[in-house]
Amino acid sequence: MPTFICKTCGVQYPESVDPPAHCLICEDERQYVPVSGQEWLTYADFVTNHRNDVRVEEPNLLGIGVTPKFAIGQRALLVQTPHGNVLWDCVALIDDETHAKINTLGGVQAIALSHPHYYSAIVEWSRAFRDVPVYIHEHDRAWVTRPDPCIRFWQGETLSLLDGVTVINCGGHFEGSCVLHWRDGAEGKGVLLTGDSIYVVADHRYVSFMYSYPNLIPLPATKVHQVATRVAGFAFDRIYAAWFDAMILHDAKRCVQRSAERYIRAIS
Repeated sequence: MPTFICKTCGVQYPESVDPPAHCLICEDERQYVPVSGQEWLTYADFVTNHRNDVRVEEPNLLGIGVTPKFAIGQRALLVQTPHGNVLWDCVALIDDETHAKINTLGGVQAIALSHPHYYSAIVEWSRAFRDVPVYIHEHDRAWVTRPDPCIRFWQGETLSLLDGVTVINCGGHFEGSCVLHWRDGAEGKGVLLTGDSIYVVADHRYVSFMYSYPNLIPLPATKVHQVATRVAGFAFDRIYAAWFDAMILHDAKRCVQRSAERYIRAIS
């Protein structure tokens, strides 16, 4: 049987004869169902009409995005380390070219997710790399649309995946929302890979924080403070967010703290 992908959010559902009646992700107030109604693609049809755009972001960091743009349009990021490689977040497509490229770099030893909007085709990616584990925070268990034994739920505020690669549960956008700290990135100054809890805005001197971006629902001050506090103990000079060109290349840690202070002042 086919598996279906939501055209609005890009998340894959289990095998079924017919498309799902509802999309769990889109019907939540952080996302949306289009006025025209929910639409679906089979994974097979999707693969036929799309490919991946793979770019070098900096040494040992690849960005992977789907073209033509699909659904939310996010990129995944592949962190390469001497101890193995970690895929941060995911896209809806794993094609032969991307698979071969990543294998030449040592494959994937772990997949970790920032939040449910980027779960996309996590099971397809896991299977492509010999059922590599997919790490999702326990707080977001209910948002998994395609359950599979490859998914490992973890608890607490931090998870060490490899030496120098740590997932941080910062909350905010979702209770289980996470960011990934890469100690050796940015020439050893540290890199933070973010989803939507720390969001790079048009003015790259700042980031922002929202409960819902498409519906413009802000976060309360307590949640913003929590996000900023949970990353404060980590050294990082750069941020790579969820889209190509959404990055802060210098002084990113101070940017997060400055942005949190500005945000809290604005809503207080």
